Amino acid sequence: GIFGVFLAIGLTGIENNIYVQVALVMLIGLLAKNAILIIEFAVQRRRAGKTLLSSALEAAKLRLRPIIMTSLAFVVGLIPMMSDSGPSALGNHSISIGAAGGMISGVVLGLFIIPVLFIIFQFLQEKVTGKPIAVLLNEQDETINQSTDEIIYQ
Repeated sequence: GIFGVFLAIGLTGIENNIYVQVALVMLIGLLAKNAILIIEFAVQRRRAGKTLLSSALEAAKLRLRPIIMTSLAFVVGLIPMMSDSGPSALGNHSISIGAAGGMISGVVLGLFIIPVLFIIFQFLQEKVTGKPIAVLLNEQDETINQSTDEIIYQ
């Protein structure tokens, strides 16, 4: 997303000002939400016993349409700010062009990078612990249940 922000403002000749920085902060939250959605679905698929590759690909496919729809609605909603004129036009142009460029690049790159990172880090976690995610999550659930039972019965 950061790459897209600076590419968009560089191509349009906008300087890096406070409005661009606000767009960056906004994008961090929105793009992180998209990544969390993909990872959560991949974890669910992995917990169901699928391979790392199939769980990551399936999660990316399942979340593709909702992510594209929300991101497209966000970018289309910025169009009136991009075409604004008047005293606040410079601020509106900065935030809207920066946010649109960052969202477009963040979604396109994120849909490819997030599943790959999930596969890499999940593989490393399973290699270190020696257990697939389903076993790890079930052990965590049992620990939480035991702790809850101890608190309730004390």
